[in-house]
Amino acid sequence: MNNLKNWLSAFRLRTLPLSLSGIILAAFLAIQNNVFDSAILILAIFTTLSLQILSNLANDYGDGVKGTDNEDRIGPKRAIQSGHISPSSMFKAIKINVVITIVFAALLIYAAFGLSYVVYSIIFFVLGGLAIYAAIRYTVGDNAYGYKGLGDVFVFLFFGLVSIIGSYVLFAKQIDPVVFLPACTIGFLSTAVLNLNNLRDYESDKKSNKNTLIVKIGIKNGKIYHYFLIIAAIVLSALFGILYYSSPYNYIYVIAYIPLLIHLKTVYKTKDTKQLDPELKKVALTTFVLSILLGIGHIL
Repeated sequence: MNNLKNWLSAFRLRTLPLSLSGIILAAFLAIQNNVFDSAILILAIFTTLSLQILSNLANDYGDGVKGTDNEDRIGPKRAIQSGHISPSSMFKAIKINVVITIVFAALLIYAAFGLSYVVYSIIFFVLGGLAIYAAIRYTVGDNAYGYKGLGDVFVFLFFGLVSIIGSYVLFAKQIDPVVFLPACTIGFLSTAVLNLNNLRDYESDKKSNKNTLIVKIGIKNGKIYHYFLIIAAIVLSALFGILYYSSPYNYIYVIAYIPLLIHLKTVYKTKDTKQLDPELKKVALTTFVLSILLGIGHIL
């Protein structure tokens, strides 16, 4: 039981809802345009969850073997850091998870495109490969991009653009302009979650030579950058509501602005960024809720 508990902890289940935000929103957009398919949604969810777990295991392994996860880290202890799971066992789990992800991705692509959309199938196989590569290489290897300040770019691309636009194409077999503003909205908020993580870990990352964007630009500029991410998400989601207005119910999602605005005030007033750890969960949960409300509002 303890071993199972350790692995569940390594999976970091609290990060999973954020990874599903884009898929859920894309599903609502597909419902509105009468192209929704429940089988595609289910397989997309399993594929995304396996990718997120792969990323979590790889991050645990990469930061663990590099010594980045040490006594200076503020967040919950990782599996390798705590000694509950050995690096070799974690590496085996990563390899198993890669296989699982590939299987789910192949089933998803076949369910979406069958044998009729060969070009789309090839494109999505390539995207799947890139997603697996990105999940692993964030912290693993000598040239891990998370140690070069590029994590924000990849989070915006994969949690925002690829997640929503890609998921919508799985349903519709085409790209629709309606997906772009929601994709950027969720992309910015997902990047904000990573930015909070990097603000919190500024001191330990700097000591470990993990050159995140915050380590490069400093906490003051990092906070300004954070304000931009949150405000940009609010503005773009509001613009989405205006452009695709059909009834007052469309604006149900503005409820989610309240915790986001409170969050901005908290970040502004917090001098010691180590104390921002609770805000991570709040912004991740708010992003998940916003994605649902944006989707529901669009079909009302």
